[in-house]
Amino acid sequence: MKPTSQSLHPAFKLNGLDFSSAEEVLNFADGLLEDGNDQEASVVRFLEQWLDFNETVSVKTSGSTGDPKVIELRKEHMINSAKATAAYFKTGVNTRALLCLSADYIAGKMMLVRAMVLGWDLHIVTPSKDSLTEYDNDYDFVAMVPYQVWHSLESLGKVKKLIIGGGRIPAELETKLQEVSTEAFATYGMTETSTHVAVRRLNGPARSDSFSALPDVKFSVDERNCLLINAPNILDHPLTTNDVVTLNSPTNFNWHGRYDNVINSGGIKIYPEIVEAKLSSDISNNFLIASEKDEELGERVIMVYEGNERSAPNLSEAFRKLEPHERPKRVYSLSRFVYTETGKLKRQDVLKVLQKYK
Repeated sequence: MKPTSQSLHPAFKLNGLDFSSAEEVLNFADGLLEDGNDQEASVVRFLEQWLDFNETVSVKTSGSTGDPKVIELRKEHMINSAKATAAYFKTGVNTRALLCLSADYIAGKMMLVRAMVLGWDLHIVTPSKDSLTEYDNDYDFVAMVPYQVWHSLESLGKVKKLIIGGGRIPAELETKLQEVSTEAFATYGMTETSTHVAVRRLNGPARSDSFSALPDVKFSVDERNCLLINAPNILDHPLTTNDVVTLNSPTNFNWHGRYDNVINSGGIKIYPEIVEAKLSSDISNNFLIASEKDEELGERVIMVYEGNERSAPNLSEAFRKLEPHERPKRVYSLSRFVYTETGKLKRQDVLKVLQKYK
């Protein structure tokens, strides 16, 4: 099928190379396939999808909140998402950006879309904890997961604007980000919304505890206080989520946790993600807060940490930060948690493994 250059900005660069047409991009992609690595192969597969005449792109979900699946996203919606990002972050033509996330998933794909649609100069590297530290280049815009940011703190001076998604941002990491000049943002979004629809500033004078909408995005809540996303430029219909929030305005909310994770202990609702945030700066092990059945309370709070019993963290001090009803009544360990290919914790899968050993 002959490619289309409809969504290819003339200023677009890939690893410093210019392209006069979609055909040139695809010829370059063919060369990458011959002796490229896994990341380059992923990039090629997406470029071929993006530059054909189909109106949609097939995208895999991460599987962090359910079984992974493939969905179809309209290219028009992905283009609109890219333009909204550019408007919010003021990243126009010739923005120098780094792709250090897998192009198999939406976050990596959208970095490519932004570059092609907006005319960015995109540098592609293998996704790793050292993606930023291994190179001397400076960047205007970079997207990372928390694990990568942890290992890049000494090199963040190379980055003007950083967006962080794909997992909980530990309190200690957020504290560390107060010491850097980089403008750092947490993102809220999902595959279905072509990545982020809201962002939260993590450092600097504009630091905030709430998420603000990108242009042309509006929010409301349902009877569960779960977020509803109304974004006609990127969604055919309003999207109902399982994310419990406090809605501050149609364009601003505070996120509390997943509705399907809520613990009802003695009639008190407890959000595991809030408890985890309180504990994250005091516990170096990966861990999660969950529940198990209790005859008196209905459900009681438990903690599961990653590691063996000899690596058990000292929890007494950390638990003092919690309200009495939030404190775990039992603590379990598993040698290894279950993660998605993109490094997100598969909470329900971890709990299924725990059940086998209890």
